[in-house]
Amino acid sequence: MNSVLRKTAYQLHLWLGLTSGLIVVIMAVTGCILAFEKELKHAINPEKYFVKTVKKEKLSFSVLKTKAEQALPDSLKVSRVEISSDPTRNYAFRSLKMNDQALTYWDTYIYYYRVYIDPYTGKVLEVENAKNDFFEIVMDLHRRLLLGEKIGKTITGYSTLILMIMLVSGLVIWFPRKMNKKALKGMFFIKTSAKWKRVNYDMHNVLGFYTVIPLLLIVYAALIWNFEVFDKWMKNTLNGKAKTDQKAKSTIPSEGSSKPGNILDMVGNRVEKSLADKKSALITFPKTNEGTYYAEVTYGNKQYQNEQFNFDQYSGRILKHQDYKDKNIGYGTALRARNYDLHMGSIFGLTGRILYFFAAMIAASLPITGFIIYLNRKKKKPKKKKANL
Repeated sequence: MNSVLRKTAYQLHLWLGLTSGLIVVIMAVTGCILAFEKELKHAINPEKYFVKTVKKEKLSFSVLKTKAEQALPDSLKVSRVEISSDPTRNYAFRSLKMNDQALTYWDTYIYYYRVYIDPYTGKVLEVENAKNDFFEIVMDLHRRLLLGEKIGKTITGYSTLILMIMLVSGLVIWFPRKMNKKALKGMFFIKTSAKWKRVNYDMHNVLGFYTVIPLLLIVYAALIWNFEVFDKWMKNTLNGKAKTDQKAKSTIPSEGSSKPGNILDMVGNRVEKSLADKKSALITFPKTNEGTYYAEVTYGNKQYQNEQFNFDQYSGRILKHQDYKDKNIGYGTALRARNYDLHMGSIFGLTGRILYFFAAMIAASLPITGFIIYLNRKKKKPKKKKANL
């Protein structure tokens, strides 16, 4: 391998690693915690997510929405509801308002509540101040380092970009100068019988290689979220001449229309019907006069496998319907829809999630083992002797 390329890669790997190592550790550790967030929540606090008695009929969406808003402080309004095809699951209404200019986590959320309701009885099981939720704090630490959208997201965004460069440069360094049997063995195996310095080196070198592909996929998805320009470029490039989706808008009626509660019940019933052979759904309520009821119905554990609806908020009419199987969806749009599953590993099923979990654990160790290698090499450097006068 070209020695200049190798030296350049080494210098990039070293100094970028020293610059961003701590942030990478934080993002990797928090990513591990969030890997099985839903499963952990359901196991720790099942009474919040599951009903005690399943009945034949559920209350209407409009009644449940009213009960949720009555339970909220300061006359707040709910903005969306999460429902499940599992008859034992509760409904979760959300009320959220953010300040993107805030400089800390606690100021980022002006308010953030979740209201858990038994859909059969309308009983409010819990009003959760989500700002204090452990997993919500971990999520913000993962995304923004608790430093707000402007500063925190910028730091994690560029740290992710640095991590991508480090992964590629690490791959260059991993490849030996001369290929032989001994070098080949050192590329893929940790020499556990060696001294701890060598074991530490092998852990950094070998484990880093084995996780480079899942980590690159994780990093790619994170870059899509952090850099809008990159996101648009990828989507437009891959879409080519595919038609761009037009945003659905409600038609503001000139005369009186149906009551909002009736429309919500129409929308809810239509979503429930679509949910029969699927897993879960989110219904987001209109925010403006031209806004729509937006529903996303997910088939299973892969978020991108869904169908989407936009309903006119004044008539309940379906303005737009799209299924992930539609052939007219551009490649860029299809890839963008898979971004969350690509980042979490769920695109490869449960096996992918477990693989990503261990990859994130190793990612958290790489800056530590790398720093130890740096310290050991620094100690080895002989001190320059002072010239005799």
